[in-house]
Amino acid sequence: MTNSLATNIKMTFYNIFSKKKNPEENKETKEKQTIIIDNREKQSLVPSELTSLNFQLKFEQLQVGDYLVNNTIIERKTFADLQSSIINKRIFEQLSNLKDKQSLLIIEGKSNLFIHENALRGFLLSLATEFKVPFVFSKDEKDTALFISVLARKEKKEISLRFSPKLQSKSEIQQFILEGFPNIGPSTAKALLKEFKSLSAIFTANEEQLKPILKSKTKDFKDLLS
Repeated sequence: MTNSLATNIKMTFYNIFSKKKNPEENKETKEKQTIIIDNREKQSLVPSELTSLNFQLKFEQLQVGDYLVNNTIIERKTFADLQSSIINKRIFEQLSNLKDKQSLLIIEGKSNLFIHENALRGFLLSLATEFKVPFVFSKDEKDTALFISVLARKEKKEISLRFSPKLQSKSEIQQFILEGFPNIGPSTAKALLKEFKSLSAIFTANEEQLKPILKSKTKDFKDLLS
């Protein structure tokens, strides 16, 4: 038996009986999450840190902010740049553009003050109360990149209607009722309504029909309805 034939037979048996991937096959690379960065940030070390954290970077000319992550606009300021921006009032124009948008200000670096400390306090108070832009302090470029990476990987959670003061639509009322059951959160309630279309269909469904969505909660849910 030739070596090539033996190899082909070996590979055939490997493909049929092994649950593991063939080591000779190319490994599938997980698709990297893309972060959009303003062109002016190319001089910063933050993009390099984000690359090392396995993100795909896309440089563009952003109209507002320095980074765009999961629909959140991030304005990055070193502490020195922030103070200069307060003096020449440039920061207030930038904040006006961020106002009423999903945004974040990252203030990076050491707090070596060359403006009066009360001027900084006044700015931070205006930031929180007038412009309503959240802000965080980071130690350096690496720390900034870590903040951005956490935001990029943060999953958007469903908001429970149990905390809503008013319910407007029929679907909201249906979801509200379902969330009154133990262990039924907003995601599960929405999934049930999407699948069964109405409360009556959900309440009359058997365990086998409900199990794909409710899983281990199915029996408890049906017991409450009996």
